[in-house]
Amino acid sequence: MSNIPFLARLRLSPPLLADGAMGTLLHTEGAAFNQCFDLLNLTEPARVTEVHRQYLAAGAQVILTNTFGANRYKLRLHGLENRLVEINQAAVGLARAAAAEQDAQVYIAGDVGPLGVRIMPYGRVQPQEARAAFSEQIGALLKAGVDLIVIETMTDVFETQEAIRAARALGDLPVVASMTFTRDDRTLLGDDPAKVARALHEAGAHMIGVNCSGGPSQLVRILRQMRRALPQAAEGGSPLLWVKPNAGWPEHVGGRVMFAAAPEYFRDFVLEFWKAGAGVIGGCCGTTPQHIAAMRRTLDSQPAVQVEEVEALETHADSQQAEAEPVSNLARQLADGKFVIAVEMDPPRGLSTHKLVAGASLLKDAGADVIDVADSPMARMRMSAWAVCDTIQHRVGIETTLHFPTRGRNLLRVQGDLLAAHALGIRNVFVVMGDPTSIGDYPEATDNYDLVPSGLIKLIKQGFNTGIDHAGTSIGQPTSFFVGAALNLSTPEPEAEIKNLVRKIKAGADFLLTQPIFDVQAARAFLERYADQTGSSLGIPLLAGILPLASLKHALFLHNEVPGIVIPEATRLRMEKAGEAAGREGVKLAVEMVEQLKEWAAGVYIMPQFHRYDLVAEIIEAVK
Repeated sequence: MSNIPFLARLRLSPPLLADGAMGTLLHTEGAAFNQCFDLLNLTEPARVTEVHRQYLAAGAQVILTNTFGANRYKLRLHGLENRLVEINQAAVGLARAAAAEQDAQVYIAGDVGPLGVRIMPYGRVQPQEARAAFSEQIGALLKAGVDLIVIETMTDVFETQEAIRAARALGDLPVVASMTFTRDDRTLLGDDPAKVARALHEAGAHMIGVNCSGGPSQLVRILRQMRRALPQAAEGGSPLLWVKPNAGWPEHVGGRVMFAAAPEYFRDFVLEFWKAGAGVIGGCCGTTPQHIAAMRRTLDSQPAVQVEEVEALETHADSQQAEAEPVSNLARQLADGKFVIAVEMDPPRGLSTHKLVAGASLLKDAGADVIDVADSPMARMRMSAWAVCDTIQHRVGIETTLHFPTRGRNLLRVQGDLLAAHALGIRNVFVVMGDPTSIGDYPEATDNYDLVPSGLIKLIKQGFNTGIDHAGTSIGQPTSFFVGAALNLSTPEPEAEIKNLVRKIKAGADFLLTQPIFDVQAARAFLERYADQTGSSLGIPLLAGILPLASLKHALFLHNEVPGIVIPEATRLRMEKAGEAAGREGVKLAVEMVEQLKEWAAGVYIMPQFHRYDLVAEIIEAVK
């Protein structure tokens, strides 16, 4: 409905503004996630039209039809495959009607999502079957009069190529191909942005992009990689790029999926996308008309932006090396200077994870930033820490740090375990020696090891995170681990501790977790001693250990029987005077300690005793 052809408009300034999420608004208005959103084009057309109206009123110039799942495979799940043409054509009619009502100069994009099945070589569906399914949907959209086809939220390059070929074979309308990426800037099948961009360009897409995935910060990074990989960039031209980020990573709150990024945050990223070369900018999951309106205001207030010059990537390997970087939330928070709160949890001794999930949910709701999962604490048999991290991240929606002991792992197992952890989406690892098996359930078990903590840190940071294993062999793509190391600020042997600390930092440690601190002044004295001996401060973030005291008996036990822990006499006296309220006094002491640590620590690492997560939640809420 615009007088200027879509591809010609992309060469003009500023970028076009696309709409935001359709499903988010439909769900907010009561549509259940398990129902067919595409059927609403027929059963509740007014609701779909109203979403289009809101985005047009916010200033969108490209609106996508409500047809993301309107292909034969997904419609078949609802018994609707025979209504495919009707559903797709009705969707185009609703979008056009909304644009006509507002006399808007807008491009109507026929939205095509994944088929919902795996195609060869990763599934049973033949490429020609996939292409036929795409042709069926795209043909219906073209017949209804769309201005362009948008193939979006794709995870499989092979499937996306078949969709592009189907669209190109049916006509001359512009074809946009947009992929989605995981937290490590790879597709679900492991392809990096440079490889994706080249493959989609070769398949015939007029415009290449990225949508969904994480928030704006990640997509700016991916967009730049794609632009560098496209042939047009090498000639100094402006490649046609499409970007629609989520409103951050989704979180489950009170049974609902929530997104954290506010409209103001999106507004601030519009110019970044423009500089990175985007020709169309919009929003995906979690974005609303308010997000689009905020971006509209920025585009309207900025007369011109100089698009960044880039150097073309020469090889796929170059892109891996250049763009490998930590992407964990913990890394971002520490880099941004946020005071981080980490809480330790022990894996269960049996199969049940109900209490674990309940405890993690309580801590997340209280405001914890990350859950640290210990690995076989006190050398006692427990569930694999990887499984616990995976369970917490997927069922609770909070990031974890995996404790990774070197004891009991030879060089082969260490590397295999690292690959497994990364494949599960674990990005934070805390490298530690681990407790000797002689004190645990199986004292006869071997606890040999090939690497000390500093050696493992070096292997991860200088090996795996650059794409090679211990032998110098490629592992296919770099990992993006954010690595922590242990520090005892109350050690009776400070010289040895400083020597080990220097090794860990030199090996590449990203942050430090300390043993419990009960004397802030003594802890600071150690850091001052380190600075005097080395001539510099730590240079990496430190999360100070907090162990809430549960009772006087608990305090006396720690002071007298646990090596490395010294509880000041004044603290013991306070616990004694508290009497039956000693547990409450322990919480109060912990809160006071955290407030003192805020002056110089990057955060705290709280270690609940006796699984009293409720007390930890009180501490978090008191100091947040």
